[in-house]
Amino acid sequence: MSVSQLAAKKPKMAEEIKHLPMIVPLPLPEEQLKEIVEKSKDWALMHGAAMRSKTQFSEDALFFAPFVLIPSAFPRKEFAKALEIQLILNELMHKVAHDRRFLTESLKETIKVDEFTGNLFRIYETVLGEGLTQRTTLGLLRSDYMVNASSTDKIKQVEINTIASSFGGIGTNITVFHRYILQELGHSDMLKNLPENNALEGLCSGMIEAWKIYGKPEAVIMFLIEDITYNICDQRFHEFKIREMCPQVRVIRRTLTDMAERASLGPKKQLLIDECEVGVIYFRAGYEPGHYHSQKEWDARLLMERSLAIKSPSIHYHLAGTKKVQQTLAKPGALDQFLNDPSKVEKVKQIFAGLYSLDFDELGEQAIQMAIDDPERFVLKPQREGGGNNVYGLEVRDAVKKMKDSEERTAWILMERIHPPLSTGYMVRPGGSKAPQLVDMVSELGIFGVVIGDAEKITYNKQVGHMLRTKVATANEGGVAAGLGALDSPYLID
Repeated sequence: MSVSQLAAKKPKMAEEIKHLPMIVPLPLPEEQLKEIVEKSKDWALMHGAAMRSKTQFSEDALFFAPFVLIPSAFPRKEFAKALEIQLILNELMHKVAHDRRFLTESLKETIKVDEFTGNLFRIYETVLGEGLTQRTTLGLLRSDYMVNASSTDKIKQVEINTIASSFGGIGTNITVFHRYILQELGHSDMLKNLPENNALEGLCSGMIEAWKIYGKPEAVIMFLIEDITYNICDQRFHEFKIREMCPQVRVIRRTLTDMAERASLGPKKQLLIDECEVGVIYFRAGYEPGHYHSQKEWDARLLMERSLAIKSPSIHYHLAGTKKVQQTLAKPGALDQFLNDPSKVEKVKQIFAGLYSLDFDELGEQAIQMAIDDPERFVLKPQREGGGNNVYGLEVRDAVKKMKDSEERTAWILMERIHPPLSTGYMVRPGGSKAPQLVDMVSELGIFGVVIGDAEKITYNKQVGHMLRTKVATANEGGVAAGLGALDSPYLID
C-alpha cells in the first residue's frame, strides 16, 4: 500500500473517541478525597515514589512524584498482547543493533544533518573499524504503547527505548501503592485486576546476569548518570536492589565528565576508574546533546565503547533505538530481514502506527504533502530522547513548510497520531490542592524487556514488567521526569 493510499484511510475524529469506564464511582465525597490524598502523598514519600525538585532543588529533599490517585482502566487483551510481543521486540532490536548495513542505510541521511546522531555514528564506525572488544551486549528496553480508539481499541507502539529506559524502579512501587489505595477505598475485591509488576527485579537481574558473564567478581557495575539527577529514587532503587539480590556486586555512579577526567583502559582494554574495573555500564545519561558539555565527554563515550565492559546500551543498540530506524522498520519487507517467522512479523506489524520518512524521494514528498494538508493527523518526531521534543497539531504544518526545502527534514520522521480513549481521574502533584479536581486523561503503557547476546545468538530474553504514565488529555507530551505526566497503574478491564 502506498503512502497516498494510507493517507486516504482517515482515522475517526478525536471528538468520537470514547471514555474508558471509571473503575470506582467518581467524584469521591470531599472529606474522603482529602483524607485519601493526604495518605497517598505520605505513602509515596515514605516508599520512594519521589523525585528531586527541578525548581526547589536540594540533594537533601524529595518531593513525591506526580501520580494518578486511582489506577486507570486498560484493556486486558491489549495488555496481554503487549507482554507477549516483548520477547519478539527484544529479538528484533537485538538483531537490528547487530546489522551494520541496515543501521548505516537507515541513518545515512540523518547523520548528515543531525549533529548528535552523527557523533554517535562516528563512534559506532570507529569501534567497528577497530574490532569490537566486547561482543556481548545488554539490552534493557522499554516499548511504549497507547490504545488507539481509531483502530478499534488496539495498542499502537509510540516508540521503543534502548537507552535509559526509566521508571522500572518507581513503577514497581506504584503498583503496590494502588493496591493500598483500592483497599483504603473499600475495594479489596478489585485487587485481582491490578497485574503483578516485577520490573525492578527483572531489570536488575539482567544487569547481574551481564556482570556474571563479564566473569570478574571484583568488577563493578557502573551507572553513568547526569550531572544533576532529579529522578534519583528510580536510579537508586536499581542500585539497592542489585546489592540485595547479589550482595557481592558493588555499584558505582559516575558522570560523563568523571569518565573524561579519570577513566582509562587497561592492557586488555578493561575500563578503569578510581581503582575500579567496570564490568557493566548502565547508561542513565548520554542520550541527549546537553549531556556532552565538550569534546572530552564525547571522547569518554568512545573510550567506554572501546572497552571490555558490557554496555547497556552499546553504541549500536543506542543507534537502533533512534526514531529513523523505527520508521525504516515500518517499511514493507523490513521486518522479514530480522524475524524469520511470518507470525512474528505479523504481530509486530499490527502494533506499528503509520510511520513516514521525510527523505528527498517520492515517498518523502508525499509525506511532506500529507503533513501540510492534514497536520493534526500527525506527530513530527526528531532523533531525541527524554520528552518535550515532538511537534503536534497545526505546528506540524508550519515546521514542515519551514524545512521542506532543507536537508534538516531528513532528521525527522512523521508518525500517525494515536488517539487514545479518555479516562477520568484525580492527578496529584506536589504543591497542589488537598482536593484535586477530576480531569480527563490519556495513558501510555511501557513494557520492559531484557535481552543479552552477541551478533550470533541471543542467550537471555525476558519480558520483565511494566509501567503506566498518564497525562492530562490536553497535554501533548507526557514525560514524568519532564514534569508533564504522572505515574499510574493499569487496571485491567474486559
